[in-house]
Amino acid sequence: MIARRSNTPDDAGCCELLESRLAPLGFSFEYINAGGVTNLWATLGSGAPLMILAGHTDVVPTGPLAQWTSDPFTPTVRDGLLYGRGAADMKSGIAAMVCAVERVLAQGPVKGTLAFLITSDEEGAARYGTRHVVDVLKARGVVPDYAIVGEASSNETLGDRIVTGRRGSLGCNLRVIGKQGHVAYPHKADNPVHRLASAMAELVAIAWDTGNESFPPTSFQVSNFNGGTGANNVIPGEATAVFNFRYCTESTADSLKARVHAVLDRHCPQYEADWWLSGEPFLTRRGALIEAAEAACLSVAGRKPDFFTGGGTSDARFIAPWGAQTVEIGPISDSIHKINEHVRIDDLEPLSAIYQSILERLMR
Repeated sequence: MIARRSNTPDDAGCCELLESRLAPLGFSFEYINAGGVTNLWATLGSGAPLMILAGHTDVVPTGPLAQWTSDPFTPTVRDGLLYGRGAADMKSGIAAMVCAVERVLAQGPVKGTLAFLITSDEEGAARYGTRHVVDVLKARGVVPDYAIVGEASSNETLGDRIVTGRRGSLGCNLRVIGKQGHVAYPHKADNPVHRLASAMAELVAIAWDTGNESFPPTSFQVSNFNGGTGANNVIPGEATAVFNFRYCTESTADSLKARVHAVLDRHCPQYEADWWLSGEPFLTRRGALIEAAEAACLSVAGRKPDFFTGGGTSDARFIAPWGAQTVEIGPISDSIHKINEHVRIDDLEPLSAIYQSILERLMR
């Protein structure tokens, strides 16, 4: 899979490769594609429990090729590491899942249903990938019990951390409208940069919540701030900013929006706020899946994993609200999205063994 140039949202034939491995095991395949995105739904068995093994084949851009020590789409083993774009995020996780399923089924059938949900739209807009598949399957009345997402979740050693929840992500493109004029005659203009700056200063200073035992406090971050006409003696007619909340379960998207608008209304007589919600926060509490995952990491990797709810978003944000107990378990995350992305060769078989152990604990 690493050798396939699956730059988001191009699957580049990865799902066909997966199908060739899963078909001999008796899986049935359906492609629930939309918007130029490849989505594979592969199932084996029937009834409950429904266990979903989820992942994405798309990868982020390579960055400057000259900075890579080897071609990012030529998988290369060097000093005990496997290099290549997608090695950690997350083609190794998918491959390890497939091998785990092969070994489990070699020992006999499982109870319930095994399913793979694979998309090529996780690193991009995430509009026509897992989100779309979940909507389609929900409409059919499909209800999952468990889901394992193969994202790179480990911190320093394999299995030392599993993701049991994620913060929500709420963003906004903000445009503040003023009145253009000469800097020498400010009374004849209305400077939107000043208005926006004062509003941003207040927003940055707000403690949105204090978090809870499972999540850190909600974070507000400005990622872009822009104003100007290109001339240094002109007050611009508008100024823009882009900001994002990574918010915990102590806040909601609606409550955050309301508090932001209250600040903007005080500082900016005219503005336009274009909001987008990438995902609500979710948390899987201790239950059968976490018990199985914890025991698997202990038996294979030799330690109990820490439970983690930080970091960015993943497609788990679409699966967990569907009703499934959901965790993310995968290789070490240190090199994801970086130049010379890699995984440790010696981690690949143990990772697959962790998945195998979970499946055997829940589906035998």
